[in-house]
Amino acid sequence: MLDLKFVRQNPEAVAEGMARRHFPLDLPAFLALEEARRETLTAVEQKKSQRNAASAEVAKIKRQGGDAAPVLEGLGTLSAEIKALDEKTRDLDEQVRQWLLGVPNIPNASTPDGAGEDDNPTVRTVGTPRVFDFPIKEHQDVGTALDGLDFERAAKLSGARFVVLRKDLARLERALAAFMLDTHIADHGYTEVATPYIVNAESLTGTGQLPKFAEDLFKLEGLESYLIPTAEVPVTNLHRGETLPESALPVAYCCHTQCFRSEAGSYGKDTKGLIRLHQFGKVELVRLVHPDTSYDELEKLTGHAEAILQKLELPYRVVSLCTGDLGFTSAKTYDLEVWLPGQDKYREISSCSNFEDFQARRADIRFKPSGAKKTALVHTINGSGLAIGRTMAAILENYLQKDGSVTVPRALVPYMGGVESLEPEGNKA
Repeated sequence: MLDLKFVRQNPEAVAEGMARRHFPLDLPAFLALEEARRETLTAVEQKKSQRNAASAEVAKIKRQGGDAAPVLEGLGTLSAEIKALDEKTRDLDEQVRQWLLGVPNIPNASTPDGAGEDDNPTVRTVGTPRVFDFPIKEHQDVGTALDGLDFERAAKLSGARFVVLRKDLARLERALAAFMLDTHIADHGYTEVATPYIVNAESLTGTGQLPKFAEDLFKLEGLESYLIPTAEVPVTNLHRGETLPESALPVAYCCHTQCFRSEAGSYGKDTKGLIRLHQFGKVELVRLVHPDTSYDELEKLTGHAEAILQKLELPYRVVSLCTGDLGFTSAKTYDLEVWLPGQDKYREISSCSNFEDFQARRADIRFKPSGAKKTALVHTINGSGLAIGRTMAAILENYLQKDGSVTVPRALVPYMGGVESLEPEGNKA
């Protein structure tokens, strides 16, 4: 959420930021609303001051044995006026709050300008896509041949865009989660947390999914509770409403969860395979950092996510999202895109973002700078490290062999109990 004082004092900067995002914003209307709120607040404070003076006058008259009725009558009128102004102030406060909750973050100056994903520049490309000497397949066909992906029974259980993992692929999902967590803990110093999959509306408001993106969530009937769309929500909100000592920064968490998304508005695209499911596993990285170092921390976190792809020896590229493709809460984002030979394209497997103080203001996450009298908002950073289903898809396509088997990446062999190859049913003795 943008700082109200900043918006009021820097309308040109806000307008410029929204123009870079191609986000329509009636800033003059908001500034008029904010001015009305401030005027009402001033009026109610003046009335309360008058009421205090009148109350003191009543007490004085009574002490002197006089008739306070005329002043008391005026007090009754003042109290009614104050009550009406208080209600008006609460209404205007809520209007201002809702406006601020609906405005996206201002892009960082280093975020490239552009209208959409076609304008995202490539920062670097790592690894060379493999050249196949046999017809390649998409991951859902490879996984089905391994008897490891069962979309039909998943649809019977839950509907479209779910999958049942079987045999080697069920084990591969478990191996990937353990491998990712172990890497981030041992190599990068993250603290593992295991959080609930159900969160309240306040948590989703803190990280920016509510109120604007309610249609993308699975809400529990009859409750103000939701299934998490990403571990970003519970992990970031672990410190909601808290003030951390400066010495505690950076706070670095990793968390493996299932994620639940309605994917509203995405029907008709990416409906096959593991790319866009309603439920999927993911290892999330969350860092709460000092504002002075947050962009160095973004580079660091992005490197941590890249390390997984490098250890799995999967070709990928890093792109910087342009202003027109930037997420609502983000000031700057790098997308990691893994090469999928079956689709002959790079596909997103992780988004690594710096939200600056946008989420921290909504969730009230602060730190106490040493030597300072006032607290300050932390900067929040997160990214997938990685999306497990998409990583599995990349392995199935990049490590496919001519006989239909899939070689297990060397880094995963210990997590697969020494299994080095996933064999289709027809290959097994």
